[in-house]
Amino acid sequence: MSVSLDSLSVSPDPSPHPAPRGAPQPGPATGDAPPTGAERARGALLGLAVGDALGAPAENMKPSQIRARWGRIEGYVSDDPAGTDDTEYAIFSALLLTEHGAGLTVAHVEAAWHAWIADRDEGPFHGAGFSERGTLENLRRGLAAPISAQHRHAWSDGLAMRAAPFGVYAAGRPAEAARLVAIDGTVSHDGEGIYGGRAVAAGVAAAMVTDDAEEVVRTALSVVPEDSWTARSLHRAVDAARRARRDPLATEVTMERTVRSATVIGGYPWTDLAPEAVGLAFGAFTAARGTFAPAVRMAVNMGRDADTTAAVAGALAGALRGERAVPAAWARKIGPVRGSCLPSMAGRHVLEVADLLYAAGPALAAEGVTV
Repeated sequence: MSVSLDSLSVSPDPSPHPAPRGAPQPGPATGDAPPTGAERARGALLGLAVGDALGAPAENMKPSQIRARWGRIEGYVSDDPAGTDDTEYAIFSALLLTEHGAGLTVAHVEAAWHAWIADRDEGPFHGAGFSERGTLENLRRGLAAPISAQHRHAWSDGLAMRAAPFGVYAAGRPAEAARLVAIDGTVSHDGEGIYGGRAVAAGVAAAMVTDDAEEVVRTALSVVPEDSWTARSLHRAVDAARRARRDPLATEVTMERTVRSATVIGGYPWTDLAPEAVGLAFGAFTAARGTFAPAVRMAVNMGRDADTTAAVAGALAGALRGERAVPAAWARKIGPVRGSCLPSMAGRHVLEVADLLYAAGPALAAEGVTV
């Protein structure tokens, strides 16, 4: 499917965009048919947006600070929850894929950064992470990829937070999802920042076609170098989650503490480092056995870069279990994005974008593709 850039032009006014089809429903009961590919696509992007909105108030906080303020976060703690740069950049990447598909190039990504972000007068891009701001500054100075990714935070989780659409597009093709997300990331990231995006994209690609949470983890690990910080962090997190699960007295609280203590770099001042955030997200996903609500709750209550960690965990669990697995009370609060970080994305709804993205992806049913 080819979609022109003109047809994807966006407006701060959400009214021109159609309402997403169908209200999200509670998760499927035992014995229900597995979710369809379209339901998994919607689950992945809706799960990302829900995790982002749930985790945003806890961003950069310690668990002790979360407990002191809210006790434990079990749902939205804001009266007006909304996604942050995580959701808006994920939509940005999804629209790139609907336009270019498997033919995506670094030049396409760089041109989109200029057209939709760097060359616009709007700003000041509230909530943008250090990697996004560094990239934006480099592009505005006239630097091109991969030099545009040479800034102090090329290892951040800014690519991981927008990686889920690549897994949706390349469902059942984790290597292709990892290849495409690395092309996207070349403009803004390097090294461990790229590896984190590859792990998330491949994990979502696997979750789109399997019902086995462990297969999702194995697939994510298969696309990053075994001797990388990202791989080591993923191993520590998921191994800790598996150990914690074996305790017959384990609770969400004890499991998240075990995962966090195995993964977080103690005393490190920055909370948006990709190996840590991706490890925490996969740890929460593993501890919850891929079940949506506990995976996202654990990711949120571990603090650190909580919006990104919960967005990644939500995307993985949403792809694995489908749109119905997202609690309806959480899903109803997700509206069109506001453009607080990317004004050019204002008015887009993740479910609308998920439908576009899934329609643009290769047809899996006819080819029998599996991970």
